[in-house]
Amino acid sequence: MAKQLHENICEERLFSSIFNKYSKDLHDFLYYKFGELLNPKDKVQEAFVKLWQNCAKVSPDKAKSFVFTTANNLMLNEVAHQKVVLKHQQTSKPKMSTNESPEFLMLEQEYNDKLQRALANLTEPQRVAFMMNRVEGKRFKEIAELLDISTKAVEKRIYGALEKLRKEIKEL
Repeated sequence: MAKQLHENICEERLFSSIFNKYSKDLHDFLYYKFGELLNPKDKVQEAFVKLWQNCAKVSPDKAKSFVFTTANNLMLNEVAHQKVVLKHQQTSKPKMSTNESPEFLMLEQEYNDKLQRALANLTEPQRVAFMMNRVEGKRFKEIAELLDISTKAVEKRIYGALEKLRKEIKEL
């Protein structure tokens, strides 16, 4: 009669191995989906704290899903909070000064705006797969395993992202 070794993850050694296995991938997922400004490192830590607090309720095979879902929800809450903060900050913006020429600053700002718009126009799956491949250097197979999709789906997402970026930003 086979008995499951671990019904929950309250054992410190098991919890530690789950943290070591998923924390980097969770951070990268949050970073590519939401950016650095919302402190993805903090949200990873908070998600694992919540996992520890609920360790008796979560089985080891559900731990990855739990932390990814929890961290994603924490980031969504942070996005909503930042929108409120931004709304209140827009009333007074400080002026910036640099030694760059006004033409250079204008061109740089235009290019950055184009790039941000182009990235924002990508679908979320395209943006996540593209960033994991181009920024982090992950191979298609690694991305497919992390996102739980086929390698062909990863190829299609990245190809679609490149096509959209090429159309929107002629300088690339």
